[in-house]
Amino acid sequence: MHIPDGYLSPQTYVPLYGASAVFLSIALKKMKKELAAKQVPYLAMAAAFSFLIQMFNIPIPGGTTGHAVGAGVIAILLGPWTAVIAVSLVLIVQALVFGDGGITAIGANCFNMAVVMPFASYGVFKAARGRAGQGRRITVAAFLAGYVGLTVSAAVTAVQFGIQPLIAAAPDGTPLYAPYPLSVALPVMTLEHLLLFGVVEGLVTALLLKYFLKHERTLVYVLREA
Repeated sequence: MHIPDGYLSPQTYVPLYGASAVFLSIALKKMKKELAAKQVPYLAMAAAFSFLIQMFNIPIPGGTTGHAVGAGVIAILLGPWTAVIAVSLVLIVQALVFGDGGITAIGANCFNMAVVMPFASYGVFKAARGRAGQGRRITVAAFLAGYVGLTVSAAVTAVQFGIQPLIAAAPDGTPLYAPYPLSVALPVMTLEHLLLFGVVEGLVTALLLKYFLKHERTLVYVLREA
């Protein structure tokens, strides 16, 4: 899902840089107020976990790959604003040091995976679990949080690809950036996440939350917030 350089026009990536910067600024202010000193190591662990899980690329027919992000489970365990910081740091390091994702696309990648996904996952989890604090319902809610969060993030990314031929084309109509229209980009990216990558993200989210509910229940942000 990492967008490389050359796929998004300036009309797209500049506003997304701004949007991501606003969310990251708010997240940093909230972290100073809400994150206890003893939880700071967990922020570092969350970033390390997101970095690690994104290294496991799953190949699919057609020559492309995909991976889990971990933003959903971080949002549930530490809060969505903390997830914004942790996953943004990972994406920035990946782009600047490892060339995974373009420099011009850092804002877009942060918006898609570090903003959209944590808040989508967090909202789905809270809606699906109701008042449950344990048991099968909370496990299902965690799976749905990861599954839906990653799929929504992929759909937003697909829209950014799909609008490029409409907003940036040569005089003869040739697309200057991502060449695939919305009618191609949206179903392709959404389906592969609905059928495979979302399932992986959901399973990772459910299994990790189950572990923390058993061994570190007091850490789980969404339960403390309730």
